[in-house]
Amino acid sequence: MSQFVDECQLNVRGGDGGAGCVSFRREGPVVMGGPNGGDGGNGGDIWLVADHNVASLLAFKDHPHRKAERGVHGKGKDLHGRRGQSLEIKVPIGTKASDLYTGEVYAELNNQGDRWLAAAGGRGGRGNHKFLSNKRRAPSFAEQGEHGEERWLKLELRLMADVALVGFPNVGKSTLISVISAAKPKIADYPFTTLEPNLGVVRLDDDTEFVVADIPGLIEGASEGRGLGHQFLRHVERARVLCLMIDLTPTAEVWPNEQQRILLEELGNYQPDLLERPRVVIGTKADMVVDGDLEVMEWSGQVMSSITGDGVSSLVGQLAALVHDARQAVDYEDGLIVIRPEPSGAMVAREDDGSFRLLGRDVERVVALNDVTTPEALAYIDYRLEKLGVPKMLAKAGAEEGDVIWIGGFSFDYAPDR
Repeated sequence: MSQFVDECQLNVRGGDGGAGCVSFRREGPVVMGGPNGGDGGNGGDIWLVADHNVASLLAFKDHPHRKAERGVHGKGKDLHGRRGQSLEIKVPIGTKASDLYTGEVYAELNNQGDRWLAAAGGRGGRGNHKFLSNKRRAPSFAEQGEHGEERWLKLELRLMADVALVGFPNVGKSTLISVISAAKPKIADYPFTTLEPNLGVVRLDDDTEFVVADIPGLIEGASEGRGLGHQFLRHVERARVLCLMIDLTPTAEVWPNEQQRILLEELGNYQPDLLERPRVVIGTKADMVVDGDLEVMEWSGQVMSSITGDGVSSLVGQLAALVHDARQAVDYEDGLIVIRPEPSGAMVAREDDGSFRLLGRDVERVVALNDVTTPEALAYIDYRLEKLGVPKMLAKAGAEEGDVIWIGGFSFDYAPDR
């Protein structure tokens, strides 16, 4: 039996870029061949893509790591490495991706085909042929491949349904959805039978159909986390229409009008605008009510029985009409996609231990892409840092000779220009 998973953690890592190649032409007639090392290929990206064929986040529960293919290293004779293949991760429509540690929301994929770049692949290193200049006739160094982005995500799924069935445990939501759709949820005579949401498609004719979500039973205090609490209340958020189901059996612990009050209070406490959604309130289990019971319980609303079928057709018709009107009012739901521009240039930050750290995509790439073990590559790093204005920044920040300067995981002692 498959398991419904609506919350999980996901580790994504873009592919590393391939390294550039150091190579020189070696042909018989050519006495002093020039550099011909090829560039490394870029690493593959990782994308999250909303797909209506995916129903839950089960695929990530036991296998939370996803990594894109790395770029191929460059070769001699100006042969460039192949780019790493990007990885598309299919997630259900209604998936929200946020930072696991900070909670920052990155994307809400609410429509079929919505996509978000979860982890960019690293840039491939340039081969030594790219460093040929009038002053550097035989460059003997190349760039290393850049590491791909890596982050831990928290994925949350909010079901997208036209109608959410909301009510106390054992009120008959599962029975109703089994009657009006082809869904076959678990049905039993004890509370919290439904421990995961069920979806059913109600089809009236060729032009009229809508999706109903059987939301696990709510209890008083659910908006504060009691019972199944927030774990399933969030599935009500995206429903266009609410159907509040009230237990009319005389043996119910809470009388009908009090059930309605509690349900509305919990929905409003969780998200106030839920009270503005179109809704139908209906009493259930009318087959268990005898003459006079409704008067005693002071219930004057409409009633139905999923067992006998009384009132079911009328309810479905009301829901279909409300769904139709709600769909006309909202053609589509905007998805949230966060696009973070890459910080360019360089900036200086003072660390707690008195050292300095250089930040910024450009300055970090100078060290990340270059081989710091060769004198010629170190000279090129000095040249690039000077072009970015790093020496002036450090002097302005108050750096003194001998201070430790950090760029990524690389550090060096500061020596001001004389």
